[in-house]
Amino acid sequence: MILILGGSGYVGSAFRRVLERKDVPYRSIARESVDYTNPDLLAALIKDSGAQFLINCAGFTGRPNVDACEKHKAETLFGNSVLPGRITKGCEQAGIPWGHVSSGCIFSGDGPDGEGFSETDTPNFDFRNGPSSFYSGTKSLGEEILEGRPDVFIWRLRIPFDENPGPRNYLSKLMFYDRLLEARNSISHLEEFAEACWQCWEKRVPFGTYHVTNRGSILTSEIIEMIRNSKLSEKEFSFFESEEEFMKVAAIAPRSNCVLSTEKLSSVGIKMSEVHDAVAKAIHGWPREKNQ
Repeated sequence: MILILGGSGYVGSAFRRVLERKDVPYRSIARESVDYTNPDLLAALIKDSGAQFLINCAGFTGRPNVDACEKHKAETLFGNSVLPGRITKGCEQAGIPWGHVSSGCIFSGDGPDGEGFSETDTPNFDFRNGPSSFYSGTKSLGEEILEGRPDVFIWRLRIPFDENPGPRNYLSKLMFYDRLLEARNSISHLEEFAEACWQCWEKRVPFGTYHVTNRGSILTSEIIEMIRNSKLSEKEFSFFESEEEFMKVAAIAPRSNCVLSTEKLSSVGIKMSEVHDAVAKAIHGWPREKNQ
């Protein structure tokens, strides 16, 4: 049996769908039903669950975007930095391994060699190597708490999207705004992300940190062109002339735009689809009656 923390959220729901498709029994725990702030209650839940593996999708991302984390710092710090430490203690007491959904937003740029950051590269978009958003800083701290653990997967998610319209979906976000920031990024098809993470446990690959994104990288303008060519939206999008202009007009917190290498994930036999193909598939499957 698998225990999912944060199972009712955007990412947690994707894990539930994967496990249901594979007929794997699980128990999904939402924040509303269990007080994660109580370490004894959390430890007892983990121990009494009888789970063989735990998936942590709980955390604080901010809505509608990471700017909200700048206004809710206590909740952000607890959800992304403190909670992973408490889960570690609970899983250690119960003697079960687990996987933690982290973020690739602790990096900025395309890596030291221009081929994307690897899992061994030091984060350059966090509290220690800023500037960063408060969200990115707390996600990096959460990983530091787990550093060196022999029984934990750290799965770095990056800008999730799929074919289901919604406020957390990157494609929905792009179509909502009239003016966008041109940037190159690694991004993650949500269902593929959850499937790849599950395969880490299913295949019993070595524990550690993995970049779980679609292969390659993509520009904002490339996605917009695909959206317009598919007639998904006929909006006349425009772009900010620079990131500095974007920050002055549209954002509070600095934004992470980065490319991540997926060579480590591929080396253990887990491959996600190429990013342009994944975006095209999501756009093709998008329900046209819900167009922006």
